[in-house]
Amino acid sequence: MTPTSPDAPRDLVGIGIGPFNLSLAALAHPLTALSTAFYDQRPHFTWHPGLLLDDATVQVPFLADLVTLADPTSPWTFLNHLRARERLYPFYFAEHFHIRRTEYDAYCRWVADRLPALHFGHHVDTVRWNPGRALFEVGFTRLDADGRAESSGRVRARHLVLGVGTQPWVPEPLRPLADAPGITVIHSDDYLTHRDTLLAAGHVTVVGTGQSGAEIFLDLLRRRTAGRERLHWLGRTEAFAPMEYSKLGLEHFTPDHTRYFHALPEAVRDRLVPAQWQLHKGIDAATIAAIHDELYRRTLHGGWPDTVLTPAVRIRTAGRLGPARIELHLEHTRQQTRTRLTTDAVVLATGHRGRPLDHLLAPLDAHLRRDRAGRPRIDAHYRLDLDPAVTGTVYVQNAELHTHGVGAPDLGLAAWRSAVILNHLTGEQTYPLPERTAFTTFGLHPRTPQVPPARQATRLTPLADGT
Repeated sequence: MTPTSPDAPRDLVGIGIGPFNLSLAALAHPLTALSTAFYDQRPHFTWHPGLLLDDATVQVPFLADLVTLADPTSPWTFLNHLRARERLYPFYFAEHFHIRRTEYDAYCRWVADRLPALHFGHHVDTVRWNPGRALFEVGFTRLDADGRAESSGRVRARHLVLGVGTQPWVPEPLRPLADAPGITVIHSDDYLTHRDTLLAAGHVTVVGTGQSGAEIFLDLLRRRTAGRERLHWLGRTEAFAPMEYSKLGLEHFTPDHTRYFHALPEAVRDRLVPAQWQLHKGIDAATIAAIHDELYRRTLHGGWPDTVLTPAVRIRTAGRLGPARIELHLEHTRQQTRTRLTTDAVVLATGHRGRPLDHLLAPLDAHLRRDRAGRPRIDAHYRLDLDPAVTGTVYVQNAELHTHGVGAPDLGLAAWRSAVILNHLTGEQTYPLPERTAFTTFGLHPRTPQVPPARQATRLTPLADGT
């Protein structure tokens, strides 16, 4: 709902419009008693445009759209997008459970273009708490089409939701080269923009053994001449490992696992997240198969493709060799051996890290409670833990990996998390949510599970001591 006065405070102001805040805006749209506004500095919605390869698919089923898993009757479902575009029957016969990234991006843009609460071309500069008014004051700069400052403004809000997303991560040894002119060191986020340059390069190195690295290596491999591929693919993981995609394994991306993870001690959570890397940082099995098939096809007439695929390798240092070449100093983490690799271009498929919130939240820092590692404490409702002097709430989306686990960045939990936030904000079960979402019971609970009387055992055998 839009307030009657432009100066009236909003119930909820969102900062950042990626898929997660877009989900929240879509589910908030029919709640006419709730006034919302969402701001993003980009001129329009985009979702990793540099990785929208023709055949790349989203790693979750199409049901994991912005709203369906919280409200399948919403007008903002992916299926309604298809209906509006008169594409329902083609999609029905295509039988695509996992849609292309380009299609997901088009769907999100379709939603973003129709939600009146979204304001693109607005860069949020400051967030502060006004205790006299018991409101947040959000200052922003309006940007023109070229990203230049045009004017400034301010909006007041009872509550905030931060969905500022992630930013490309560049390993420390390569940061000077990534910023240097005349050197081709790019992040995978910019791959499509620079693909022609990479195809013209004599030798290309892809760094990163996750899904993005695999897709880029495969795309380059298919486009380079057989026998003269001149491609290296390396990364720190122990293997080019498949993503865990068994049905029970996927239950780690359910609300049940999120609740279980949040209740664990902080030290246990910190050990668990890196140990679960294969749940979300492995490679789709179909992509691995396609790479192997392409490499095998190039052996049919004898010889091997000019490619080197090496896991368990880290880049110690990197430097410029001549006007445009790059020298990487490599170390194998298991052999403890070292070597040098000279290359003409590097693609960093090294993932993303959460955008720091410290600058944005600096005026609230005195009120923000942190854990032992200095990270914001976040409760089960996705609220920052603020002292009672701040009566407003700050929710976060995809900034809670350390408190909520591997499901935090997963699109499959977007609608559920948005519903949790809206239910808490309204104080009602605006979107009824299931009590149970997984067959797996994560952890032992102190109370005895309720077993139907007909299935109760007549006698229990005590467990042996120590088991």
